Amino acid sequence: MDFILSLIALIVLSPVFLIVALLVRTKLGSPVLFKQKRPGLNEEIFMMYKFRTMTDKRDENGNLFPDSVRLTRFGKLLRSTSLDELPELFNILKGDMSIIGPRPLLIRYLDYYTDQERIRHSVRPGLSGLAQINGRNNLDWDSRLAMDVEYVKKVSFLLDLKIIMHTITKAFKREGVTVVDKSSLKDLNIERGKFLDN
Repeated sequence: MDFILSLIALIVLSPVFLIVALLVRTKLGSPVLFKQKRPGLNEEIFMMYKFRTMTDKRDENGNLFPDSVRLTRFGKLLRSTSLDELPELFNILKGDMSIIGPRPLLIRYLDYYTDQERIRHSVRPGLSGLAQINGRNNLDWDSRLAMDVEYVKKVSFLLDLKIIMHTITKAFKREGVTVVDKSSLKDLNIERGKFLDN
């Protein structure tokens, strides 16, 4: 079903995909796609694709400016509408991801999950998930990861359908999205690393 639905979505959304790709190339330059390795099913590493949303602006020493500086108005629009995530449909076609599942997080977070939280990797990561319809970027880490675990324990076709419908609604309303992180939420490895150091 993931394969069929993602293929249909790619066909239907191909005009949107092409327009966004052209705009990214014009406004942000090349490459059009942002690629990053993420842990997937059983913590197997795969390459995830997204449309890039930031420039490559650097200081006089060649260091990249902070995200808040490099994220353009156009990039904010892509993030707030979730259009930057369209290329992940190719990850679903390849079998790296599902339409619904826990979002694939950073590789450097792997050492900071509890044993209970690690079961989030017993299913394929998703384009959207339970955490994304219940606060998304505005959730603290404990709540976000707890919802991932809850999804794995309750996974069903009806639950996936419910999440899909809520995801579509929230995408149009642009709810729960923080395009530039201005909250106190730190990266998981930083947040939990301080406890491991004590």
